[in-house]
Amino acid sequence: MFPLRDNLVSKETPFVTFTLIGLNVLIYLWDRGWAVLGPGYLFADLAMRPEAIVQALKSGQTGPLETLFTCMFLHGNLAHLLGNMIFLLVFGPNVEHALGGLRFAGLYLVWGVAASAAHIFVDPTSVTQTLGASGAIGGVLGAYLMLFPGSQITLWIYFYETVVAAWILLGLWFIWQILLPQEGVANWAHAGGFFAGMVTILLLGGRGRLLKNVTLERDPYAEYV
Repeated sequence: MFPLRDNLVSKETPFVTFTLIGLNVLIYLWDRGWAVLGPGYLFADLAMRPEAIVQALKSGQTGPLETLFTCMFLHGNLAHLLGNMIFLLVFGPNVEHALGGLRFAGLYLVWGVAASAAHIFVDPTSVTQTLGASGAIGGVLGAYLMLFPGSQITLWIYFYETVVAAWILLGLWFIWQILLPQEGVANWAHAGGFFAGMVTILLLGGRGRLLKNVTLERDPYAEYV
């Protein structure tokens, strides 16, 4: 299941969203010596390990702390990268439009760190590498839910397109992370990022304040596929 688009169209170009996607793709290829399907090896030491972060905080070291940021630009394989970038492309532009480019860029990093913090809190002794943009994108999804709960999202499910309200899709996504954790997936990082995105919108004054001067047009095709 993948989202294809929402029904809200902005006339502004989402430069930050496109830049984030470009950076993730560039780093993915660079990490593999430009081989699309090859294994990552160049930046392996930049993945985050919960146990290393905990020990760094206890000892006052700062080296491993940089992985809280670097890990969100690394991906395990092509499917991991594509899945994350599709979600960012669908949900990122209108969140960026509502928050403004610079603030969106900063909050994206904050949501990624919050996601890692949630994962570390749940499993502080883990020595398994954690990497991926999913936590930061979880923040984007949480912010989107608070800003545009009634928008219509077109989904692709096994070669079939359907449309569902954002609050249903994203609400189920969040519940899935909590109740149906997947082997080898940092589900609590996803949930932590999502919750951080929701709280961020509340701290910034809520959707009414943030969308007061935001103009978005509705795409009827996206509503009635």
